[in-house]
Amino acid sequence: MKKITLLFICLLSNFVFSHTINYDNIVLRHWSIQKEHKCIDGTFMMFKNGTVFIEDANNTISKFPLSYLSKEDQAFVMKKEEWVRQINNDLIAKNTISEETIQSAWNTKLWAISIGMFLIVFAVFAFVDRKKRNYLIPMVLVGSIIVVYGFAKKNMLTTTDPAFVNSAFAPFASTVSTSWDDTYFYVNSKGIPNHTMMVGITGWQQQVPIPQCYIGTNAWSIPLNPTIATTPVPVNKDHFGIGAVALAANGVAIFNLYTTSGQDSYATGQLDNFGGHCGKGDDYHYHTAPLHLITSGQTTANLPIAFALDGFAIYGGLEPDGSPMTPLDGINHGHYGTNGVYHYHGTANPDGSNPQMITNMVGNVTEANSEIVPQAHSSHVRTENWTPLKGPLLITSCSPKSGNNGYNLSYTWNGISGYATNFSWSGKIYTFDYVTPTGTTTTTYNNGFFQCTVPNLGINEFAFNDKNISVYPNPATDVLNVKVNNGVSENDVQSISIYGIKGELISKTLHYKENIDIKTLSKGTYLVKIQFPNYLVTKKVLVK
Repeated sequence: MKKITLLFICLLSNFVFSHTINYDNIVLRHWSIQKEHKCIDGTFMMFKNGTVFIEDANNTISKFPLSYLSKEDQAFVMKKEEWVRQINNDLIAKNTISEETIQSAWNTKLWAISIGMFLIVFAVFAFVDRKKRNYLIPMVLVGSIIVVYGFAKKNMLTTTDPAFVNSAFAPFASTVSTSWDDTYFYVNSKGIPNHTMMVGITGWQQQVPIPQCYIGTNAWSIPLNPTIATTPVPVNKDHFGIGAVALAANGVAIFNLYTTSGQDSYATGQLDNFGGHCGKGDDYHYHTAPLHLITSGQTTANLPIAFALDGFAIYGGLEPDGSPMTPLDGINHGHYGTNGVYHYHGTANPDGSNPQMITNMVGNVTEANSEIVPQAHSSHVRTENWTPLKGPLLITSCSPKSGNNGYNLSYTWNGISGYATNFSWSGKIYTFDYVTPTGTTTTTYNNGFFQCTVPNLGINEFAFNDKNISVYPNPATDVLNVKVNNGVSENDVQSISIYGIKGELISKTLHYKENIDIKTLSKGTYLVKIQFPNYLVTKKVLVK
């Protein structure tokens, strides 16, 4: 009887409040969760994989299967989803027109240069004597080929190879896992790096690093078919003030340099020695380019250090082929590579501080409520509205507890040491000890979330298949044989690629091929990568 009464109240309140209320200048919708016989007030965030994400006035994210909601709320969600889809379709349509216009411009230039080359050749035959003509003609022909090839390269249209994206996250396989479909590349992580966090912060809003569950339906989503926006959107105080704009290769989110309040996070001392800090959800993230992934040797200099949420890669000081970074476009903090695909670069100021990256989002993205959608979200434990501590402050340490179930964070305030925020979790119970030189206050939160484990997607399957895929002979000379055994289907092989030891692609076959001709390969070491739907097998081969 109580459940029926509660459900009746939910439905009645929906009608009375016309489905929205205003709380602290935030417009909230009154949701009826019929399957759980309860009501909540919050804003619609996104609909993904059959799950509805709702954020309340305290920034707490709740998620429910669509079928749990009332019929009216379900209709509201689908209308919102259709709105977002329409925005994406409009952007793609505009981008298609733009690409056709660009292609037409390139073709016009190509015709102009071809006519120019013809006139040069004509002039050589008409006005140059035969002796000089013998060495001028080869020069003109070589120059013509180089120009035409350059235009052809610029006109190349490509989609992102998931194996390429996976190569950026592979060095961090112990803390992240990946998967993909035809649309997105998914990254599962807990958002915690393997370096010391928070140390060096002088402007602190009392947030601390709690590992998050960016997994499953809440995993990070990187578009696999990025398209160039007709008008790149600035990454500044007015856009993308909430949530991430990119994801570092170690699974840590990268936010806009400006905070939600419009402050320069670096200039105001809010970032630690690695360019990161914690947000309102006690979620750790970067605000600058994670160049330290290269300098610390965690990844190689020619691999992406991150991917923007528009789908384009972010590199450090080198190009993908290992050569020094060529001049940037000066507008978006990136440029087109030799393969005709756009990418960004992270760079440091001359004094080594504040590593910069995206200044304009070059790819098409959907911005809703000041954030890019879709994207992963943190889960809040503490409900207080924390504010900055006034007066000179410095965080001096942040170390994990011995049981890896919390952290001890120490700081000095107004020149006095002995301050700390120490916290731990057990199940859904989170305990915080706020330490001062005069005593300790303990606060317990009983409605936290269970700490999760990053799923090892395909790891067992990967190990099995790795042992049952043979690439031989090794060393090889003329032909390389690829053989699958013990239940591994040839039909599951999506591609077989050969890479040089520096990561350059030599050849690629988009299906299973038992014998691969390698007569044209120079002597040396190569990587043979065999792609399956959810995992990648890599074999090292010596060609002699």
